Amino acid sequence: MKQLAKHIVATAMFGSALVSTSAMAEQKIGLVDVQGVFQAMPQAAEIANSIRIEFKDQIDEVNQLQKDGQFFAERLQRDAATMSEQEKKELQDKIMGVRETLAEKAQPLEQNIQRRQNEERNKLLTVIRKAIDTVATKGDYDLVLTSGAVAYSKKEHDLSEKVMEEVKKAN
Repeated sequence: MKQLAKHIVATAMFGSALVSTSAMAEQKIGLVDVQGVFQAMPQAAEIANSIRIEFKDQIDEVNQLQKDGQFFAERLQRDAATMSEQEKKELQDKIMGVRETLAEKAQPLEQNIQRRQNEERNKLLTVIRKAIDTVATKGDYDLVLTSGAVAYSKKEHDLSEKVMEEVKKAN
């Protein structure tokens, strides 16, 4: 009886696999390398440059603090043998002050830069998404996947070039 039940279940699974395979054969599937399209967009480089310009003064200030801290630390290491205890203490206090100031400024700066990068990236991803929708609609695709989600596909399923052209038209 168990053998018969296993045979029936196996037959049912095989039958459903055949039906699902034939149903999938009727679907039109495409792939897009979203990351590749994103990196090929000229706006991506422009955004990186504009963010660097936007935060230039703060970045320069943090870099200067790092240089100052390094200078004081090297001076303490180099001249400690000839310094009085008072001079050593003052230099150590300067180093600690620079470290504290650096901690106060560097982390919020990194967070602000990251936030701005995410905002701008999301804007570009929205443009890419609209381009994918347009290409999929024009090509009558049933399913469009990111290329990273697929282990293998034929080149003919890759829609990345068409999406890139559509992105260029959008700007």
